[in-house]
Amino acid sequence: MKKIRVVVLMGGKSPEHEISVISGQQVVRELNKKKYEVLPVVISKTGLIWELTSPETILSLTNLISYKGTGEEIELVSKKEISGVGSLGKKADVVFIAMHGPFGEDGTIQGMMELAGIPYTGSGVTASAIGMDKIIFRKIMKAEGLLVPRFVVLYKEEKDIFGQVEKLGKPPYFVKPHNQGSSVGASIARNRKELAKAVKLSFKYSDKVLVDEYIKGVELTCGVIGNEKPISLPVCEIVPKNEFFDYESKYKESGAQEIIPARISKTLETETRKLADKVYKAVGARGFARVDFILRGKKLYILEINTIPGLTPMSLLPKEAKAAGISYSNLLNKIIKYALEK
Repeated sequence: MKKIRVVVLMGGKSPEHEISVISGQQVVRELNKKKYEVLPVVISKTGLIWELTSPETILSLTNLISYKGTGEEIELVSKKEISGVGSLGKKADVVFIAMHGPFGEDGTIQGMMELAGIPYTGSGVTASAIGMDKIIFRKIMKAEGLLVPRFVVLYKEEKDIFGQVEKLGKPPYFVKPHNQGSSVGASIARNRKELAKAVKLSFKYSDKVLVDEYIKGVELTCGVIGNEKPISLPVCEIVPKNEFFDYESKYKESGAQEIIPARISKTLETETRKLADKVYKAVGARGFARVDFILRGKKLYILEINTIPGLTPMSLLPKEAKAAGISYSNLLNKIIKYALEK
């Protein structure tokens, strides 16, 4: 039987460049080599250079997080520069997008694939853009009658930050860029001094900042897979060792305790899974995604949807799939199958 040619696309122009490569590395490792011809492609941090490399080269990379914030490109032993998306159509039956954050998860790369007529994994342009823009996502959730935290939006030209934020009531507040993932640029502000610092940090990554009321509760997340008839996965409870599930907690083995199934009632588990399905359908997601919640009392607040959740060894979606009896390799088979159904 002829192998399916899968280009695994990773890296890119995003603060999550290294996490993307780790996700891509895990995808390359777990794809069934008897079924797929695996072609890893790493996009540079500038977005200008696309390099085709070998699975062996990708799997040999170590200590990738050390490149974060250095501006240095990850060195590939074996590489061949290609002319971007134009070359992918000749090489790929399907592109597995293992990219996170801006220019990877926001509809940009998906639009390029659409233009070139190349099948690709995950959500389409519109759902990807909605999922990445937390402000638009929140507005859609409110229009659907779903519960989200109270929030205000700050712009760089904002003159009265404190006046705007104090509409939410007394601190603490949760501050984050409107279009980043992996908790990049996110922090908690307990007073005016910390608020000014948190807003300044978020503006390093975005021209708009989302400030939420701080909701103390149980952090839950629920993966969803499928197209027209999506299936929710077992709910995961996250107990971060830091104050919230920040970048460090997400990508260090000891950064958080992840409990699957979550320590909630069966009724609440069912409600969370149904709500994850509803969010998934509301934005038009496809393939796979993960929906994050905060549970306070009996109220489930929707935080965001991740249309390309992490696929690293520490990531939540593969762990939830495993709890549902779906191995990592089989999860990838399903994601590719969903892509080819489009």
